[in-house]
Amino acid sequence: QVQLVESGGGLVQAGGSLRLSCAASRSIFSIFAMAWYRQAPGNQRELVARITSGGSTDYADSVKGRFSISRDAANNAVYLQMNSLKPEDTAVYYCNAIRAKSDYWGQGTQVTVSS
Repeated sequence: QVQLVESGGGLVQAGGSLRLSCAASRSIFSIFAMAWYRQAPGNQRELVARITSGGSTDYADSVKGRFSISRDAANNAVYLQMNSLKPEDTAVYYCNAIRAKSDYWGQGTQVTVSS
């Protein structure tokens, strides 16, 4: 089992920045891909950014050039740096760890961007 705990959400004005953190209960980055998803009210959960066990990253088109995913193996943490935030980035952001049939989720952290 893996527990994931997100933090760092909050209220920010458009154009501002936030950094989300996801703390994993044990060292998993060498074998798990990690990702951030988000879900806005009335919308499906969507992939925002992903980092594979090998360190490759990819992003949703809507956040390319503004968001950056990174990880710190020493602290079992994954981060999502969000810059130039827009009101449409408002959502609950979830951390995800996936490998084969193992799929773990955090409880989510709310990000609200005011115009």
